[in-house]
Amino acid sequence: MSLSRKLDILFIKPGSQKQIYGSLSDYDLTAIEPPLWAAILGGYLRGLGYGVAILDAEAEGLSWDQAAQAAVDRGALLTAVMVSGHNPSASTMNMLGAGAITSKIKELAPDMAVCLTGLHVSALPERTTREETADFVVQGEGLRTFPPLIEALKSASPNLRNIPGLWHRQDGQVVPAVMPEMWADLDTLPMPAWDLLPMERYRAHNWHCFDDVTRRQPYATLYTSLGCPYHCSFCCINALFGEHRLRSRGVDAVLAEIDFLVNNYGVRNIKIMDELFAVNEKRVLELCGKIAERGYDLNFWAYARVNTVSERMLAAMKGAGVNWIAYGFESGSKRVIEDVTKGYKLDQVLRVVEMTYAQDQHICANFIFGLPEDDYDSMQETNALMQEINAEWANIYSAMAYPGSKLYDDAVAAGAPLPSTWNGFSQYSSDCLPLPTKYLSGGQVLSFRDYAFDAYYKSPRYLSMIRAKFGEETMRHIQIMAQKSLDRNNAVI
Repeated sequence: MSLSRKLDILFIKPGSQKQIYGSLSDYDLTAIEPPLWAAILGGYLRGLGYGVAILDAEAEGLSWDQAAQAAVDRGALLTAVMVSGHNPSASTMNMLGAGAITSKIKELAPDMAVCLTGLHVSALPERTTREETADFVVQGEGLRTFPPLIEALKSASPNLRNIPGLWHRQDGQVVPAVMPEMWADLDTLPMPAWDLLPMERYRAHNWHCFDDVTRRQPYATLYTSLGCPYHCSFCCINALFGEHRLRSRGVDAVLAEIDFLVNNYGVRNIKIMDELFAVNEKRVLELCGKIAERGYDLNFWAYARVNTVSERMLAAMKGAGVNWIAYGFESGSKRVIEDVTKGYKLDQVLRVVEMTYAQDQHICANFIFGLPEDDYDSMQETNALMQEINAEWANIYSAMAYPGSKLYDDAVAAGAPLPSTWNGFSQYSSDCLPLPTKYLSGGQVLSFRDYAFDAYYKSPRYLSMIRAKFGEETMRHIQIMAQKSLDRNNAVI
């Protein structure tokens, strides 16, 4: 066996900042996040004795062609290109870079085995297998797929048909696979392979560090649970798992990972990537209490749901250093909220805001314009709710029919216009094309979203609040951000 073949698998995270964030990528506003799922898979496969490496093309500043050349130079038995993002809505737009890297690898080294893996390809395995140049598509988590695939590739006569989650082509025809069973006990997985990543290069979102925007590094992300039992029509998270179910790690395993990140990399800023961190009060109180006992100076942010969070949870989270809570408020219209099955009442929103601010925590508020029942009146209601809450940060989205979501299935069935390229699914790209509503075109939704964003971040009331809470430097940071207009090809007044 040659030296290069000692590397059984190379995971690649494409660098797609420019394509995803458009002109905003010229500024240091966005996070550079570690490819956590690659690290999870890498830690698992290494524990089985396989040789593993991870190439983070985004963190290393590599172009797609450079990433492909690096993969060829490494010569792994299998190269796995990740099609995932920092959250479910950031997966599909990474397909452009993943496809480009895959095609370039096959051009440079036609006999190299290449697969695509991640949320987007799990949502569209047949289409991805049919359209892309990769030899394989891995549907699902990958934990039950990669070991037998690597073993098959080591065989003189590979048998691929019985590998769970493995889609491929044979004689020009797509050979489908069965979605693998989810990994039941997350505590049987080893710690992610953090040592395979350039940890010094990762940085937090600008808003995550509004207390000191010069302290965005070092930074890490972690899961304490996977999946979600809810059925929000715009969400695609469970495409990777195949079931609407929540699986939680043990408290001790989470604490051990936090200890490792703090003691080995000096990490202070941490994103908890769970879709539903604040859902089980007993678990939240236990975990956060034990984090607080350690006395670390940590700055977490985590997702919470309006109808599951409690005052006791928020107090415990604050004690652990969870200074930012991200809520999916989505809309200010009762009709729109009920249509997308969010499962809460609008009067709960302001109560949760009051509870959060009472703990001296900050809010990252998520809003979506252009949900199926939206018209101009309902979007104005959402805009009014945004202004009333006046959160320290607001993610202001237009509704996108992401593959794996019910909105996508409904849009395809109805023949609704969808972006012509994967990059068009990015909220910030020039090709962004939101989903049309029953009453408005996607271009009209996009224009309203950009208007609402501009009005929010230039609001004197908002800027005054930021100055009072975080100081003059943070306020100027936001003003610089708000000066930049996005390039749009599909906006319609």
